[in-house]
Amino acid sequence: MKLDLTEDSLPVYEALSSAVRLHMLRLLAVQPMNVKELAGAVNLSSAIMTMHVRKLEAAGLITTHMAPGKSGLQKICSLAAERAEILFPAADKTERKAHRKEIPVGHYSDFQIEPTCGLATTTQVIGSFDDPRYFWDMERMNAGILWFGKGFVEYKIPNFLLSSQQPEELVITMEIASEAPSINNNWPSDITFTLNGTELGFWTSPGDYGDSRGKYTPSWWPALTNQYGLLKQLRITPKGTFMDGLKLSDITLDQVGIRDKQWTFRLSVEEDAEHIGGLTLFGKGFGNYNDDLIVELFYTDGAPLAEPAG
Repeated sequence: MKLDLTEDSLPVYEALSSAVRLHMLRLLAVQPMNVKELAGAVNLSSAIMTMHVRKLEAAGLITTHMAPGKSGLQKICSLAAERAEILFPAADKTERKAHRKEIPVGHYSDFQIEPTCGLATTTQVIGSFDDPRYFWDMERMNAGILWFGKGFVEYKIPNFLLSSQQPEELVITMEIASEAPSINNNWPSDITFTLNGTELGFWTSPGDYGDSRGKYTPSWWPALTNQYGLLKQLRITPKGTFMDGLKLSDITLDQVGIRDKQWTFRLSVEEDAEHIGGLTLFGKGFGNYNDDLIVELFYTDGAPLAEPAG
């Protein structure tokens, strides 16, 4: 979760300014709970707990869904954020700009995958489930979701950096999850990221999420199929490669051919990974964020900035 010092982030700060709600988040980090269970855990009435739940849900810190219980329907609460980063206004007066491209998930240039696998547009499944041949179907260009059990997909990304522009940071944002047969929120998968043939590191996806329908997932999409992922931000900087602020490796911008006219970005689940749990990639029309792969190269004009003293 990216926060800043504008009013847009105020709902999150307000939601966190309560000892009760902080306690709730710690409880939900262990496991999902219903409203009655949360109320009992913090010694409050269900009515008061409902108000706290609404506050956290409005801030995007938790998600809720209805499920059958012993005495009727119950509201299940789940943690929706893993970490938050607060971006303060930069002290440097040099204006930072960005070249930004959105890459539809179906616009991959190469792949090598194993079932379970498939892809779909917002109106239909392309071909049939678990048949890799359909990944070359022309309709793939309109895909809003794809998934596979093992292997890779690869994207070609144009680079519009000019010789007079100094690259500072490459940021790739994506909604991703594991790929389990059917769905399983506890299905870890080591997903590896590679740029221009240089392995950047891997991130372990916790599961293949299907406990509630994705915010943008089409209504016709089967309930027992991947519904949404986690929004992840991969950052390659002069100090290394990071995933949501957590360092993945020491690979820096100058080690990945950042001035090449074209980049090749690969997402893979490797044969020798500890957790081979597949990959689901969500684009527009699916999941919780309604975005394709977003690639941003931040830069400044003119000579490289001097390193700060100290």
